[in-house]
Formats: sequence, structure tokens, C-alpha cells
Amino acid sequence: MTSSTSEKPLVELTKGLNGLDKVVLREVRGSSAEVYLYGGQVTSWKNDHREELLFVSSKAIFKPPKAIRGGIPICFPQFANCGPLESHGFARNRFWSIDKDPPPFPAATSSRAFVDLILKPSEEDLKIWPHSFEFRLRVALSPAGDLMLTSRIRNTNTDGKPFTFTFAYHTYFSVSDISEVRVEGLETLDYLENKERFTEQGDAITFESEVDKIYLSTPTKIAILDHEKKRTFVVRKDGLPDAVVWNPWDKKAKAMADFGDEEYKHMLCVEAAAVEKSVTLKPVASLTQREFSLAAEKTFCWFILCTGALLQFMVGVQQ
Repeated sequence: MTSSTSEKPLVELTKGLNGLDKVVLREVRGSSAEVYLYGGQVTSWKNDHREELLFVSSKAIFKPPKAIRGGIPICFPQFANCGPLESHGFARNRFWSIDKDPPPFPAATSSRAFVDLILKPSEEDLKIWPHSFEFRLRVALSPAGDLMLTSRIRNTNTDGKPFTFTFAYHTYFSVSDISEVRVEGLETLDYLENKERFTEQGDAITFESEVDKIYLSTPTKIAILDHEKKRTFVVRKDGLPDAVVWNPWDKKAKAMADFGDEEYKHMLCVEAAAVEKSVTLKPVASLTQREFSLAAEKTFCWFILCTGALLQFMVGVQQ
């Protein structure tokens, strides 16, 4: 632990690129995370060696209304083009607020470095998606440097109507070389590609060309192995049955203005998601107390830790 780290606050509100507000989370061993209020988006996660674990494009545009390319965008209330809204919905390009009085979490956490954010629809949002909601997001950094995102979405419609949505944590991982990466935990599963259904045949997922697949009924644990860096990301999820795996490869990379031509080699998206079957929430006002926790509010958890010779985060625990 360095003296400079110990002197800095565990949670700090400061200014980021283009004057946008961001919250910096720090743990005393040296790990850190950064969360922009624009998009409620994690844009940095570093281990205790100060190594960046998330990918953000060098051409990312930190200026509304453009979404930030990289980190962990929140896709809500629509994933991709699975509906009438703009791709990936509007939560990722709205300004979130710090939630100073969040309701209690169902489980205690050992994290002291965390921030609670909240998003409510504006009048303009209600014109394009006529449903009232409260979206609460907690981003927490554990003492060991693991990152956890917990989303709690509530239907606050006063007209008694339910609403449906799709969702994803669109996580961009930083990798050394995409050709040296493999994903384990999705073998033999069905997946959607261009709206057609297939079954995964390989022992593990490797990358030699563009990949854009939605894996269905996935396990709660998925591993991303980066052989060159001797690093393994272990991701755990709850309430999110699907997993999206995406790398644009060279042709699509060159077609994106906010993405470097060669950057596809150093990133991989593995996203915890609810896509195939949309989520339906009933309004709070129409439910009894017994029904409330299951029907009016939905909780999605996305927990990421690193193991490996270089990181020494929980080595030997996640086997």
C-alpha cells in the first residue's frame, strides 16, 4: 500500500474528460474504478498493480449525446435493435444522479468503496418510451479489488400497466491479443446469431473473425482466459440468463468513427444480459407486499474478479 493511495478518499466525486462528473472508487491495496454520471458508466477498473482491466477506445467521444465507447455501458430498456428504440436504449446516454439515500440492499457487503446512482425518465424519455421507472445502480469495489454492479429496476407507473424491457451490462474487457483469448463456460449451449439459432460446437470459444452471438440459458460463471497476460477474468451473474459475446474484427472496426482501426485486437465484450426473453415488471401500486419483491422490482448482479499469476486476486478460490 502506498502512502499516496492511503491519503486519498475511498470515494471521490471529481471531473473527468470534457468536464463530465465522475466518481472514483479506491481500495487501500491500490485497485480503483471510475464511474461517469453520464451513462452511469464504469470507464476504468484497475488492479493493485495499476493495470487497466477494461477497454475504452482511444477515439471514445466523452460528449453527450454520444455514448462512451468502452467500459461497461448499461443497455436499458432495450438491448441492440430488439425493439423500436435507438440501439441499446437510452440509459447509456443519460445523466444519472448520485442516490444519497438508497433503500437497503438485501445482502450485506464488505465493500466500503461504492457509489449508488439513480436514473428516472425525463419528459422526453416518456415520449419515446411511455413508462415510469426508477433504475438504481450500485458500483462497488471489494477490498480484494473485485468489481460488482447491482441494478435494481422498479416499475413506478401510476396507470397500473406493466412494462417489458431487455437489458445488458455491455462489458468491454481489455485483452492482450484477441487471437490468444478463449472463453470457457459457454460450450455446447444454444446461441442466436443474426436471429438464427445454433448450438456451440467447440470446447471453448476462440477468435479468428467477427463474433456477435447471444448465448442462451448460460451458467452463472463464465471465464475469459488471456494466455499472453496469464490473466483470467471470472464473471458471475445473477438474474441474467443470457451472455453476449462480441468482437467487431477489422472490417466493422474501421466503420466505427469512435473505434480505432486496430483496437479490435485488444478488446472483447462478454455481456451479462436478458435478451431472448424480455423482463416484465408490474407497477408497485398494483401489488401486495408479498408480491412486490418478485414482480415490481428486478435485481441484476454482475460480479467480476481476476485470478492469475500476475494479479494474485483470489488465486485458487475460483476453480
